[in-house]
Amino acid sequence: MFRKTAVISFLLCIAIIFSFNGIAFAAIDDEISAPSAILVEAHTGKVLYEKNAYEQMPCASITKVMTLLLVFEAIESGKITFDDNVTASAHAAGMGGSDIWLVEGETMTVHEMIKATVVASANDAAVALAELICGTEGEFVDKMNERAKQLGMTKTVFKNCNGLDEEGHITCAYDVALMSCELMKHEKIFEYTSIWLDYLRDGKTQIVNTNKLLKTYKGITGLKTGTTNDAGSCISASATRDGLSLNAVVLGCKTGKERFADAAALLDYGFANYCVTKLDTEKTQLPDLTVEGGMTDSVRLKTTAGDSIVTEKNSKNNIEITTDLPESLNAPVEKNQRVGTVTYKSGDNTLAQYPIVTDGSVDKICFGSVFRFLLDCFLRL
Repeated sequence: MFRKTAVISFLLCIAIIFSFNGIAFAAIDDEISAPSAILVEAHTGKVLYEKNAYEQMPCASITKVMTLLLVFEAIESGKITFDDNVTASAHAAGMGGSDIWLVEGETMTVHEMIKATVVASANDAAVALAELICGTEGEFVDKMNERAKQLGMTKTVFKNCNGLDEEGHITCAYDVALMSCELMKHEKIFEYTSIWLDYLRDGKTQIVNTNKLLKTYKGITGLKTGTTNDAGSCISASATRDGLSLNAVVLGCKTGKERFADAAALLDYGFANYCVTKLDTEKTQLPDLTVEGGMTDSVRLKTTAGDSIVTEKNSKNNIEITTDLPESLNAPVEKNQRVGTVTYKSGDNTLAQYPIVTDGSVDKICFGSVFRFLLDCFLRL
């Protein structure tokens, strides 16, 4: 009797282990009330969960993620600085909804306007920043749509820079995740998104963050909330634990309470089921590749494959790394020419694939290239 009970218990344990992921996935489906949602790993963009993630919907003030991305890119390029002054136009001061009550001609620094845009979701501050960078909000919106195309946001059309309801101003959860992950590359944004309460106008104006998860969720780092009549309650929530960075996007909730509950459930699911696994980097060391008929007989290679990967927790100790490369290339060879693939697998499951490309170019041997080579050698004498 004891043996029979032990066998049954063992078989039940095996069944539970193999069905755990399916149960977890079903459980998270039951918890998500939003009509559209997605969970991605922030550094790679790997999709860990999705629900109607490509359905076009308005996203309210989550629009400001793209506005902030362009602001930080303008700072990075040197076009503007955090200390530059921003003067509010009549157009910026006339925004409705969430704002910091800018008046025409009022001046704040870029730093203060970013803080107002992030923490208070200030529509007027967002427009003021847009006008600083491009002159007019309209020109800035054109730049937003251009950047969206570059990021592969195929379901997105921006009509304004702050997310106020406007016909045709639409996106989808997947596209929001794309721009959110891109903004998260600018780590200084977290200095703003982590602020709970702060002040503007020398302490005269108090601003409180609209992201309530800052007070309730372990590891939360941001990112942006949004609420309008058309969009409902939305959020793009970012969090990091044990080196794993996640972005959860929730669109179209009926209430703010549902929005935060959905985002927390998505993040919980991600942290419970996935982890960052360190890899043996020696297995991704690439040799020089032989080049036939070239001015040099080999070319260096490179890949974006890193020293870690996001995996399901039950597969982190069973990762196989394979490299697929030809024996040689025929000249000419262009720089960044794709020549192979690095693949990470766990059993029959492909976890990730990264291209291998050339890290230089090789001209084909011909009279002209030989002459240039000899001339270059002569000039160096």
